[in-house]
Amino acid sequence: MKFYFLTFLLLFGALPVTAQSTQQNTEDRDEEEEEEEAPENTEDELNKKRRWEASLPGGRYAVNLGNITSISEHSYVLDGTVIVTEVTVDTVGSSLARFYYIEPVTEDSKMDIVNRLKNRTTGLKNKAEERVGISFEDMAQKHYPDTTHAKTIEFRLLSRGELRALYGSIYTAWDTGKGRSFKVR
Repeated sequence: MKFYFLTFLLLFGALPVTAQSTQQNTEDRDEEEEEEEAPENTEDELNKKRRWEASLPGGRYAVNLGNITSISEHSYVLDGTVIVTEVTVDTVGSSLARFYYIEPVTEDSKMDIVNRLKNRTTGLKNKAEERVGISFEDMAQKHYPDTTHAKTIEFRLLSRGELRALYGSIYTAWDTGKGRSFKVR
């Protein structure tokens, strides 16, 4: 009986610490996400259809929410010269939609991940790598045209902010089941 009581205390005694830690991590992420607002040249609003629609400088894309099987946002290095940040929308159909933003990997670039990681303290670097789950050296390396995808619908966006706003729009639509219309002017 004492064994069960001690086990009970240990298990339930640890829960508040875990919950507090998880809540703190979530709050930290929410604060960081709130810092970056959608660019002024984007619009995102509800629509009465059960689909997500995007009107972009390169064309238009629409998908029924029930047909979306996954949404991802990730970055990779292409040919060792540019960093591609991409949002992919996979559906039950035969095509994959890719929305991406490209930035050069140069020492002068303010977006240069290599220099930013070199200049940060070890503690901040470890925290960032722990949060993202991957280091620059471990990012997927792609070589054009060998790693392009057949049956892929592609759109290029001109800023990281536009891409993040697009991801937020489609994820919200998919998560809530309510259609949205996203536009980049």
